[in-house]
Amino acid sequence: MAAERMADKGEEPRRATPTATPSAAPAGPAAEPPVPPARPLDSIDRDILRILQTDGRASIRSVAERVHVSRANAYARINRLVEDGVIRGFGARVDHERAGQGASAYITLKIVQNSWRTVREELQALPGATHIALVSGDFDVLLLVHTPDNRALRELVLTRIQSIPEVLSTRTLLVFEETDLGPLPDRPAELA
Repeated sequence: MAAERMADKGEEPRRATPTATPSAAPAGPAAEPPVPPARPLDSIDRDILRILQTDGRASIRSVAERVHVSRANAYARINRLVEDGVIRGFGARVDHERAGQGASAYITLKIVQNSWRTVREELQALPGATHIALVSGDFDVLLLVHTPDNRALRELVLTRIQSIPEVLSTRTLLVFEETDLGPLPDRPAELA
């Protein structure tokens, strides 16, 4: 019932803590928590994910009816997807400009080798940071930020990001317009 109430209210259910396995990475301050092995998703799981990506507030009853399974089956599947880490949470899609965050930018960073975890922690603490990715290519990290205006963006880049000791260089790409390509009812989501 908890997952149903959370889905009805748009809240994020608590994730089960995975248990350690003998093959898990060694424990320590920099160690990542062990991730349970991925289970294959069937067509019903993929349909449930598409529905919840389109409407994270969909009730268990609504999801069950739309994928043609019982409420108990839909509830169990959603809980399993949450526990397995497939569903990382439930949230709202925000129009950043209407929310007072009128300046958006992708910032590329070159960082000191093997400093990803440290840099990621620093970037997660930045106001307006919404997406961080470790990537390959000419730079190491891609960061998406939303700030109230260009002055706040300049301060974020020049004062906060460039003061991180492991950051070697940055490049800022202003976003003039963006479109969220999340799944829509008329566009099927391709999930493996």
